[in-house]
Amino acid sequence: MQAVVAVEHNAPFELHTLDMPEPGPGQVLVQVMASAVNPLDTKIHAGKGGHARQPLPAVLGMDLAGVVAKLGAGVSAFAVGDEVFGMAGGIGGNQGALAQYIAVDADLLARKPRNLSMREAAALPLVFITAWEGLVDRANVRSGQTVLVHGGAGGVGHVAVQIARALGAEVFATGSAHSLATIESFGATAIDYRASSVEQYMARHTAGEGFDVVYDTVGGATLDDSFAAARTYTGHVVSCLGWGEHKLAPLSFRAATYSGVFTLLPLLTGKGRKHHGEIMAQATRMAEAGQLRILLDDQRFTLATVHEAYQRVSSAIAKGKVVIDIA
Repeated sequence: MQAVVAVEHNAPFELHTLDMPEPGPGQVLVQVMASAVNPLDTKIHAGKGGHARQPLPAVLGMDLAGVVAKLGAGVSAFAVGDEVFGMAGGIGGNQGALAQYIAVDADLLARKPRNLSMREAAALPLVFITAWEGLVDRANVRSGQTVLVHGGAGGVGHVAVQIARALGAEVFATGSAHSLATIESFGATAIDYRASSVEQYMARHTAGEGFDVVYDTVGGATLDDSFAAARTYTGHVVSCLGWGEHKLAPLSFRAATYSGVFTLLPLLTGKGRKHHGEIMAQATRMAEAGQLRILLDDQRFTLATVHEAYQRVSSAIAKGKVVIDIA
């Protein structure tokens, strides 16, 4: 099979011919149709993603959509020919999806939504799992709550907005001036974080009480703002980028709570993989119910132009998720 290999950090990718993988017990062989490029993929390539534990040379690519080509022993949830998607490799020493075929744990996959293309489905896994784990698994978002999403036009952010709305919450999301229309198009009330302070938009939208759930998808100073925006007593702050050093006093003085999200754990540890497949099944349910769409960049890439795709993501000029067509 053809696969793209990251040979050295920051070096151009190389197209290689590799042996076809064989699915082991509990695995399926997937013919990859499309794979998304996430910021973490570019960090691994640049040598800045040590927490992903992916030494080079390696085939990168965490997200995929494709067709089941072969079943390993003990797999009954899928059949040959099923269209599937999931976050299934590219970290922890595992082969990634920038290849024509990949053998993956069946527990990590779900059936692709019938109303989404392979490109759209490939763009969803990492961002949907990250958003779902924060809003549902950690914060238990429910009808009647107010939810603030920082970075509402970003990959995780625009999906988090849609999940929170589907759960019945009133959703607000921050962004820069040029992203406000995008945020509004997904059903959230947009907030220009450069034009309003935390205190100002809390006063405008919550009468100064704060938000029930705040999801930080940006990190750094934005997490500090999140602590200040949480509702007293009942507020819950979630972050998927809470890796720095922060003062907890603003959160503690509100008697609010905090949860971190680290989406890579099932792939790195082997624990909780079945839950990732369950989350992807929720993505399928939402998409087929008309509650979920993915923002795609309009540039097209193939295995021959992976390096250009990575440059587009790392330079932050993409307008939506960048997807590579494999098949």
